[in-house]
Amino acid sequence: MSLIENKDRTLEEQKHDFCGHSLNITMFKGASLGVSAYVWGPGLVLCQYFQDEKFDFTGKKVLELGSGTGIVGILAVLLGGDVTMTDRHRILSQIEYNVDANIPAESRTRSKISALAWGADQDKYPTDFDFILGSDLVYSPSQFPDLLQTLLYFCSEKTTIYLCSNLNARMGAYDFHNEVLPKQFDSELLHQIGGDCIYKLTKKTSHETIDGV
Repeated sequence: MSLIENKDRTLEEQKHDFCGHSLNITMFKGASLGVSAYVWGPGLVLCQYFQDEKFDFTGKKVLELGSGTGIVGILAVLLGGDVTMTDRHRILSQIEYNVDANIPAESRTRSKISALAWGADQDKYPTDFDFILGSDLVYSPSQFPDLLQTLLYFCSEKTTIYLCSNLNARMGAYDFHNEVLPKQFDSELLHQIGGDCIYKLTKKTSHETIDGV
């Protein structure tokens, strides 16, 4: 880990190795990014799962919600995906920095960075993504309705969603994953390390769904 000070922020770098790739992820601390300026455990657990399961996103369209530092989306690009990484406007410079540092120039055409506010402007995006990725998105109950609306918008019959959340440390996360989401999606707990749980969501095949939050 290394620290670089400037007048606006502290750049803190972490190194992580997944799927044969060495990732140098920089966090813009002190730059008013809040929780988005950290590499959180669920992101690392999801990256490790991709490694353990030998994921290959080649030829697939991938959307990452709440990209933060971009570690999950960057790995998905390195694994062959055409990846759109999204977050709030003020987070995008951090993602861009890490994309430039970790994705070779010849592969950068398969990465896109764009602002997306849950529940507000998802309809500006297409709905033809093969995969939706999210790590540590489920931490604020006030955001759950907007997150649910966004997931429902993007989830078509061909879409697979992978979400990794810390059910122990995040308020309302257990109920959101085990009560709210199963009403709207076919949901499967794939993997768990401590409180970090990876869920796979797909569109319900039944014609009946129950209203969520």
